[in-house]
Amino acid sequence: MQYIIMIFMITGLAVVDYLTGIIKAYCKNEISSRSMRIGGLHKLAEILIMTASCGLDLGINVLGNYYDVEEFSTITGSVTAFCVFAYIVIMEMISIFENYAEINPEAQWAAKMIKRLKNSKENDKNE
Repeated sequence: MQYIIMIFMITGLAVVDYLTGIIKAYCKNEISSRSMRIGGLHKLAEILIMTASCGLDLGINVLGNYYDVEEFSTITGSVTAFCVFAYIVIMEMISIFENYAEINPEAQWAAKMIKRLKNSKENDKNE
């Protein structure tokens, strides 16, 4: 069940990011079907990566049971899926806030959120 929730959350964030990107492009008079197509493919790739990570977690758990190392495989698979999930969530939230900050330049809180999320993303990379 957790995998379905993770995939739905990633899909929802990807859709919101895509839509805010379209709104931003419209507001700036920069709508481009090529950019929209490439952005859509990026979002699809993120969903596929999250799905593959969840599948990897399931596969590692099955192999752990087969080779009688359940505890190690459970930890390894869960950490893998969660790290990919956390990275994509942070990346999507940064992009959504960046889009919103460009849509509404008066929203200073969005700039602060972008800075915090980028710091969090850098901390994740360093770990």
